[in-house]
Amino acid sequence: MSSEPPPTAASASASAPDELAADLSAATLSKKQQKKDARKAEKAEKAAQRQQQQQQPADAEDPFAANYGDVPVEEIQSKVISGRSWTKIGDLDADAAGRSVLIRGATQAIRPVSKKMAFVVLRQSMSTVQCVLVATADAGVSTQMVRFATALSKESIVDVEGVVSLPKEPLKATTQQVEIQVRKIYCINRAVPTLPINLEDAARSEAEFEKAEQAGEKLVRVGQDTRLNYRAIDLRTPANQAIFRIQCQVENKFREFLLSKDFVGIHTPKLISGSSEGGAAVFKLLYNGQPACLAQSPQLYKQMAICGGYERVFEVGPVFRAENSNTHRHLCEFVGLDAEMEIKEHYFEVCDIIDGLFVSIFKHLTENCKKELETINRQYPFEPLQYLEKTLKLTYEEGIQMLKEAGTEIEPMGDLNTEAEKKLGRLVKEKYGTDFFILYRYPLAVRPFYTMPCYDNPAYTNSFDVFIRGEEIISGAQRIHTPELLAKRATECGIDVSTISAYIESFSYGAPPHGGFGVGLERVVMLFCALNNIRKTSMFPRDPQRLVP
Repeated sequence: MSSEPPPTAASASASAPDELAADLSAATLSKKQQKKDARKAEKAEKAAQRQQQQQQPADAEDPFAANYGDVPVEEIQSKVISGRSWTKIGDLDADAAGRSVLIRGATQAIRPVSKKMAFVVLRQSMSTVQCVLVATADAGVSTQMVRFATALSKESIVDVEGVVSLPKEPLKATTQQVEIQVRKIYCINRAVPTLPINLEDAARSEAEFEKAEQAGEKLVRVGQDTRLNYRAIDLRTPANQAIFRIQCQVENKFREFLLSKDFVGIHTPKLISGSSEGGAAVFKLLYNGQPACLAQSPQLYKQMAICGGYERVFEVGPVFRAENSNTHRHLCEFVGLDAEMEIKEHYFEVCDIIDGLFVSIFKHLTENCKKELETINRQYPFEPLQYLEKTLKLTYEEGIQMLKEAGTEIEPMGDLNTEAEKKLGRLVKEKYGTDFFILYRYPLAVRPFYTMPCYDNPAYTNSFDVFIRGEEIISGAQRIHTPELLAKRATECGIDVSTISAYIESFSYGAPPHGGFGVGLERVVMLFCALNNIRKTSMFPRDPQRLVP
């Protein structure tokens, strides 16, 4: 029973209009709010659905979830040896059609066609293949798997399992003329979404830039410094892959040929107490408190090896030059290919070795590296090197005379500058039909202290340079093998004899007449392929301006 008094008639009468107004107001507000509330509810429901989809494990919604995904790091930390068989992309051909294969490569290109179809081009070394994903239950490929593939970043490393098939039309964008019908795809390592340089830009030829310019298009040009700053990406271009394979072949043939001629491979120190060739162009350092420098060449030590009873020696190793030469053909560190040998009668015996060596290298590259040369030629077009079966030899005086007759005056006892070398190369090719020749009997004033003077005129030497396409690649000579003359010449060249005393002394124990040569590996590759800069043939070049990467 209520303890409150019942309302009076007057109070009831007064409150009725207020209640009615409130009811009308509430009814009006509910109509306006209704649509807003409905829209909010719809949005909230969709958001909840999306969140639920994201939170749900993939295998709960995709029966083929096990066929794709990112591989956890712990799975590739040498956890197991599965025994699976891997196929090289370069080995995929028509004979493999219908076969199931497992390949690994970098995602060079990704092209979604629809929600149910996509193309992924994988690259391994110099080879590329097109992988096709089509969402079907029979293939074990879902739309989620297609979406996963198209979301991969370029240059990510992926494993693909699939069946090799033959395309209906020839493929222009890949080296392999087959496709992989993808059944499984796993990402081993994702690249960053945005790369500092685009591989497609870095691989373009000058002809492509000219064609785009004529069409009014502007393509991105990757400059040399940018390439070298991001060398790990730049090295992936087809041309760079080919260049360093050519370089490997040159080095291998150098070793192979000299070994066949009874040369012995040696290794000499790169930390030495004095300059190996004279002059100041050495990198100086302290060696346990003693002044030392990095070797300009293995010259002194390969001669000492000859004194040690090795009739013929060679070395492949680093050479250091502290020259502030910011040119297209100079490096502060390069790979030297050096050889030294006993001479029985004449230093032309050394020239004959060079003749046979380089003709064999040129033939090997031309006959066995066609794929690599064609790849380089696509980005950096060049004319094949012309050479003779028996290498042309001209005296230095004959070369000077050819230049003089062509209107170029050269100091008779001076050295050839870069422009004179190039012009002489053009003149020799016009007259003799060769890009490769030997120029011998150089003036004494332009050769190292250990070079043997000519018997008939001590102002000249038993020395030579070798040229490819008008640029010097080799310097060589007969060496002085008597300690008295060697010490005299070192002093005349301003070298402190005390810093090379062990070298000079080694000739006092009995030394056979000998000679040799040195060549820069990078320069040989540059000139054989007619490339415009030696930095293209040095994997991580060191010039006066660059110490990294």
